[in-house]
Amino acid sequence: MPKPKKRGSNHQRGAGGQPRNVQPFSDEDASIETMSHCSGFSDPASFTEDGPEVDEEATQEDLEYKLKGFIDLTLDKSAKTRQAALESLKSAFSSKILYEFIMERRMTLTDSIERCIKKGKSDEQCAAAGLACLLCVQMGSGIESEEIFKTLGPVLKKIVCDGTASIQARQACATCLGICCFIVTDDITELYSTMECLENIFTKAYQRDRDTNGVSSTHSTVLHISALLAWTLLLTICPVNEVKKKIETHLHKLPNLLSCDDLNMRIAAGETLALLFELARETDADFFYEDMDLLTEKLRALATDGNKHRAKVDKRKQRSVFRDVLRAVEERDFPTEMVKFGPERMYIDCWVKKQTYDTFKEILGSGMQYHLQSNDFLRNVFELGPPVMLDAATLKTMKISRFERHLYNSAAFKARTKARSKCRDKRADVGEFF
Repeated sequence: MPKPKKRGSNHQRGAGGQPRNVQPFSDEDASIETMSHCSGFSDPASFTEDGPEVDEEATQEDLEYKLKGFIDLTLDKSAKTRQAALESLKSAFSSKILYEFIMERRMTLTDSIERCIKKGKSDEQCAAAGLACLLCVQMGSGIESEEIFKTLGPVLKKIVCDGTASIQARQACATCLGICCFIVTDDITELYSTMECLENIFTKAYQRDRDTNGVSSTHSTVLHISALLAWTLLLTICPVNEVKKKIETHLHKLPNLLSCDDLNMRIAAGETLALLFELARETDADFFYEDMDLLTEKLRALATDGNKHRAKVDKRKQRSVFRDVLRAVEERDFPTEMVKFGPERMYIDCWVKKQTYDTFKEILGSGMQYHLQSNDFLRNVFELGPPVMLDAATLKTMKISRFERHLYNSAAFKARTKARSKCRDKRADVGEFF
């Protein structure tokens, strides 16, 4: 019996039966193509799973070939295609170290990002701002990164201060402005200028209670949060005298934000307060805050909040954060956290370190651990020293095979099931009724 013809088999041919050229990134399938090309970028471990040996050089060449195509597509006429290309580049930059590849194309990338931020719509501007962050993270603190920031800095500031731009684009540009300035700037004047730009945004949230015209509306709260967190990040690298000035200016105003309806704003304000107290006590051993009783009362109320009109998840998250904030303000204590990456361990033992770690984790996502292992700039920020070099034999002994992982998970599942069954067994309680 002859096989039926495939439906649509003639769609791939033009007149005269000749193959028709098909664009790799059309308006309809740009995002699908992007996902198929970049599905492996998000998890570096996918390159090291059990399986046959792969040619690393050939794999790298294939990756670079795809990335060149994505860079070219950032200039495409279709906005959807440009955005898909930007997202693909973000995925690659967050999960791989591509310093040499980027070094050769940094000006092209910078021009593409600048064009997308200037002329693109909201989603494209957000993607371009995110790529700018990752570009600076890849390049680290050096002359090349300074050149990138000199080009993109004025554009980012313009969008952040543009009241007609979308809130999402302004939010992404505020975050990008803070991170890029943190990475590249050695010019104290530029640092203060960037902080002033961000300060002009989040201080509008102070007027919430007195504002009746919606200037500090819920719609703009996300922008205020991003500007506040970016400003706080830059404060951690300011000179001592400037830190004292900022603390005097904002320490009495920030508690007003603890009454905000938005959970994320309350958390951002609380963590910023904890960081300011930490910096204040480092710069002045005799630091004294006049309204300490009122502040601790507010923090304690948030740490024990039981309002029924709030979601349980939100209450749980708020109580967890504000318990730590209250301990920091009252007892000068910080709950140390441990971060594992490869064979190494990093201890987060202060609010400054936590703020920095959370910021970079937000933009790197699942690639944070990989960059902590391999990125010289991040290792310098967290004082981890040069990257730990392990040979293939050592890595092989450290890695657990899939079969061993399966056995371990199966045993753990059985033990957990037995333990739960004992608690759920109704016969266990029969004796209590006699």
